[in-house]
Parts: sequence; structure tokens; C-alpha cells
Amino acid sequence: EFERRTQGKVRLLCLGVESRRFRLLRAQGKVAESEVWEEKSRRKEMAALRKELYGGGVGKEGRLFLDPEWDDVVPIVLQEPEKALAAIAYPHDYAEAMAYLRAVMQAKEYSPRCLRLTEHIIGMNPAHYTVWLYRAANVFALKLPLLDEIKWLNGVAFENLKNYQIWHHRHLLVENYYPSIADDADAIAQFAASEREFLQQILAEDTKNYHVWSYRSYLVGKLGVWGSEEERRAIEAMIDDDVRNNSAWSHRFFLVFSDPAHATPGAGATEPDPKVPQAIIDREVEYAKAKIPLAPQNQSGWNYLRGVLVKGARRLASVEDFVSDFVKGLGEGEDTEDVQSTHALDLLAEIYAENGDKDKADLALRRLGQKWDRIRIGYWEWRRKCLEVNA
Repeated sequence: EFERRTQGKVRLLCLGVESRRFRLLRAQGKVAESEVWEEKSRRKEMAALRKELYGGGVGKEGRLFLDPEWDDVVPIVLQEPEKALAAIAYPHDYAEAMAYLRAVMQAKEYSPRCLRLTEHIIGMNPAHYTVWLYRAANVFALKLPLLDEIKWLNGVAFENLKNYQIWHHRHLLVENYYPSIADDADAIAQFAASEREFLQQILAEDTKNYHVWSYRSYLVGKLGVWGSEEERRAIEAMIDDDVRNNSAWSHRFFLVFSDPAHATPGAGATEPDPKVPQAIIDREVEYAKAKIPLAPQNQSGWNYLRGVLVKGARRLASVEDFVSDFVKGLGEGEDTEDVQSTHALDLLAEIYAENGDKDKADLALRRLGQKWDRIRIGYWEWRRKCLEVNA
């Protein structure tokens, strides 16, 4: 064992001499490409010997230490306080990469190798916000093709569906890319179509991914594709596929009632908007009425219908006949009473109150608490008390 260790130390010493010679020659610009690969192989052997003889350590056997490209960088190793209560046991590869990242960030270096370093770290920890910001800074400083970066980002997004940092990075890319196509309607349409296709693929994996829907809303506003038939049809297809998809309903409401072509800028989602044409209100009311029967006990369509009526400054009573179809024999006995939707009964209570029929409104709320939605009886009793206060 002693002889084996001695031989290992001698071998490590010889390799170290050759490695130092390589560094001197490279500093003089006298190194061929083949010698670089020889040095990489040499360093791997040195790292293995060090680990065998003395144990490992950050910066002593990692891939960056073994790469001659990083010879000029002195890694900044994170020093945990002595006797730290909850010291984090970072994997060696990650700790080494972060040590080199601190060094290049401190030096404010923006280069292809820094870009590769961010990709390496993102592969290990895609939620590292600082690394994403530094990557964006490199992309912009190097003036790299932003569509290429977006294409790379697509693959990362599929592997990390719930990662917020990915969508913030995409947001920054679009902000910087848009000025280059702002005056080209065809380029905007082409980019919008490619993004829509990608978003549809992502949402097929997770239809209610908040980050994706938030980005989609941003994209509509940024590209100004409010009136896009393609966007509206894509959302309609999602609702057709799953009428319970509240995210798709919400995006449709955003598309229709935030369109600056026929909406008041800054108008709240629950505020009447006199600028919206009544023809659009009619269309959206009919759309909601067509979808609600597909899943009457789902709240999405009912909320949409309410929102449309508010936007059009219409009374709830304007849809009383439609709503009444879901509630039969109210208060006429257990065998006769038939409620297909508690949301319809709730809306009927408001319609009765709006019409001044306090007794029928109270009956609707009472039956919700007594039978049709017992788990929220406290809420329905509170609503009944509100009827008395507002009488």
C-alpha cells in the first residue's frame, strides 16, 4: 500500500510539472489544439489521483478545473460560517460551478464560456434566479440571435413546467426582440403563431399552469394580437376540450374585454364598460349560455356569464329564463324540487333580490343551505341576513 501511494504521488508530481509547462506555453501562444486535449486528459488523471491520495474538494476535481479554458479564473468558493447551524451540503459539481460563476460575475465578464456556464448550472438548478439574470445579460451583451435563445429555452421549459424563472427569462427575451419586428406586421404574426404553437404544447401537459397563462396574457398585449382569430379559436378549442378549464375562460374574458379596440383602458374586470359594443355582449352571453349546459355544476361558465353581464351593464334578470331551466319546483317538496346547478340557484337568488322579490330570494338561499350546498350553510345564512339589511 505504501509503495502504491508513493508511485501515485510521483505520478501526480510528474503530471503537475507537465501541466505547469502547458500553462506557460499557452501564455506564450505556443499551444496546439491537440495539446489542449492532452491537457484535459492529464487533468482528469491528476484529479483522480488527488481524490485517491488526499480526498476531493471544490475546484480540485470538477469539470471546470479540468478545463484549460478556465485557467485564468480564480473560483470564489462559498465559505460557510464555522459551526453553521444548517450548512448546505452542495454537490461538488454544483459548488464548483457556483464558485466560478461568482468569479465571472464579479469580473462582469460576458462571453460564450459564461453562457455555457449558465447552461451548466441551470441544468443542475433551473430555479436559480440569479443565474437566469446573468444568462440574459450575456445573451444581450453578446448580441446573440434571440430566436435561437428562445428555441433553446423551449426544451428547458418542457423539462421544468412549473419553473417561474423560465417564463421571466422568456419575457425579457420578447421585450428585447419585439422592437426589431415592431414595424413588420407579417413578422409579428409569424412570431405570435410560433409562440402560440409552443404554448399549446406546454398547456397540453398542464392546462392550468399559471406561469404559462400569465405569459400568454402578456404576449397578447405586447404583440397587440387582441383581435386575432387564431388566438380566439385556440382558446375556444381548449374550452371545447374541457369546459371546466377556468384558465381558458379567464383568458377569453381578457381577450374580449381588454381589447383596446373596444374597451376602456384601465377598466376593472368587474366594472361596466360602456365602450364595449352591445353586439359583443350579446355574442358572449350566447357563448356562455351554449357552454354552461355541458357542465352546469361547474362554476367557470357561470362566472363568465356574470362578468359579461356586468361589462354590458345589464341586469341579471335579463338571463332569468335561461337560469330557471336549471332549477325546477323550488320549495315544492323534496320529490318535486330539482336543482341541476347550485350556481344557477345562487344566481336566481340574486335575480329575485334584484327584482325586489325578497321572499323568493330568501327561499333560494335557504334551500341552498338546507339541501343543495350544506357544506356552506354558514355562508348562505349570512347571505339571508344581507337580504334583511338591504331590504
